[in-house]
Amino acid sequence: MNKKFLISWAIVFVVWMAGSFVVHGMLIGEDYAALGSLYRPEADQQAYFPYMLAAHIIMAGAFVWIYQRGSEDKPWLAQGVRYGVAIALLAPVPLYLIYYAVQPLPGAMVVKQIVGDGVLVILLGVVTAFLNKPTATQ
Repeated sequence: MNKKFLISWAIVFVVWMAGSFVVHGMLIGEDYAALGSLYRPEADQQAYFPYMLAAHIIMAGAFVWIYQRGSEDKPWLAQGVRYGVAIALLAPVPLYLIYYAVQPLPGAMVVKQIVGDGVLVILLGVVTAFLNKPTATQ
C-alpha cells in the first residue's frame, strides 16, 4: 500500500457514501419507505449503520486496488468510464436483477436502483482514474 492508494481509497469511500445517500436516501428513499416491512425500520437501520460503513470501506478499497492493477497507459478519463461501466456490469446491475427475481420489489424501483448505482459507479471510476493519473515524475 502506498500513499496514492490510501488517499484514493479514502476519497472514493467518501464519494461512494455521499453518492449512495443521494441515490438511495434522496432519490429512491420514498420507494423503500413504501415497501414497509420488506426493509428494516429506520430506527433499526441506524443500529446497523456500522455494517454499512464497513461495506463501503471494503468496496472502496477493492475498487481502487483493482483499478490500480489494471490501468493502462491511456487517457485517464476514458479508462475511468470504461472501468466504471465494467464494475457496474459486474456488481449493481446483476445484483439488483437477482434481488428483483427473489424479492417482491417494484420494477420501477429496480430500474432506479440500477440507473442510480450504475451512474454512481461510473462516476467513481472517473474519480479513481483521475486520482491515479500518472505523474510527470513516474
